[in-house]
Amino acid sequence: MSDRVFSVILLPTSECNVACDYCFEHKEKHRLSRLMVPLLTKRLLEHMKHAGYDECEIYWQGGEAMLMGPQWFADTGAYMARAAHEAGRRFTHYLQTNLISYSSAWKEVILGLFQGELGTSMDYPNPHRKLFSGSAEAYTDLWTKRLAEARRDGIQIGVIAVLHQGSIDVGAEAFYRYYTEVLGLENFQVNTPFPGGPAHEVEGQFRLENGQLAAFLVDLFDIWMRDGYDRGVKLGPFDALMDHFEGRAARLPCIWKENCSNQFISVDSKGTVAQCDCWVTSYPEYFFGNLFQEPSLSRMLETSPARRAFVERPGRLVEDEDCLECRYLSICHGGCPVRAYSATGSLVKKDPYCEVYKAVFSTAENHARKLLRKPSPTRWEPVRPSLGALATSRRI
Repeated sequence: MSDRVFSVILLPTSECNVACDYCFEHKEKHRLSRLMVPLLTKRLLEHMKHAGYDECEIYWQGGEAMLMGPQWFADTGAYMARAAHEAGRRFTHYLQTNLISYSSAWKEVILGLFQGELGTSMDYPNPHRKLFSGSAEAYTDLWTKRLAEARRDGIQIGVIAVLHQGSIDVGAEAFYRYYTEVLGLENFQVNTPFPGGPAHEVEGQFRLENGQLAAFLVDLFDIWMRDGYDRGVKLGPFDALMDHFEGRAARLPCIWKENCSNQFISVDSKGTVAQCDCWVTSYPEYFFGNLFQEPSLSRMLETSPARRAFVERPGRLVEDEDCLECRYLSICHGGCPVRAYSATGSLVKKDPYCEVYKAVFSTAENHARKLLRKPSPTRWEPVRPSLGALATSRRI
């Protein structure tokens, strides 16, 4: 066996308890049955053995994963742990939730199964995340209350912030202060937005202008380096880029993986397998197969024509785009395939935020160069991110 890690984004339900403007998922009322957990676990362990993986990271998402209830997760986690132990392997679990359903009834399972951590999302300002029976303001108030409750229960919180035009308008300084001072966070990350669903359907509504977005991210990077870097504030994906350019082992987000098809898959509550949660919820033409209907996950991944398109994408980008001329190709690898597909309808186009990424890479490189030229105090060790590198891949 090797020490490589396989990652699986598991969607135990596509149901949700909120009504966000930009959600592209089909909210089908279906949940992963307890009766199917043994077969799911068996398929994953067989693939781990076949591929030589010691560990499988399970990223529980949704829909809204907390709708399954804490006891469901406690029972499922216990079963998977027993099966993995018998197979000489291990599962590590992470949870991404909107927090709206949080109560202290979750404390025990989060402190145990999820190592005392969870990931959530909140934008600043928040015009798009809304309750079914309330406004965005009501959502923000309730989410902030739930955040405080979870922290009082001793849970470490990592927050994903999806950028939108309102974020650009308030500016990087106010944006940074909201998360670090108003919310008091030491672990958050920024995502560039993209819609799912059919290409172009809602792209124009949420797509940000590259120049404005790049300027905002560069400003935010500079503010974090000035006020947060040496204090141990973890701001993704900037922290991973600093690790990379300073010569440390870096776990870059999935949008910049050499090929995401080599890193992870996503499985929904019906056993549908696709590249990530964005694909499994929006693009049936790119499904790999069904975990509950086919006898081998390994064979499915080896023979799926849809997966073959992902495997071949980096080579196609080098041939058809100008990526080979870019000095950051070894970091970016053409960017996120679902961002490209949602914007253009083509898997073999480069990420539409290409120029934004270049500006961020250059900023990180410049900051790292300055730090490497002078001795610096020992940096605080930040809290381990609640969702690892996959969190940055999440949809809006």
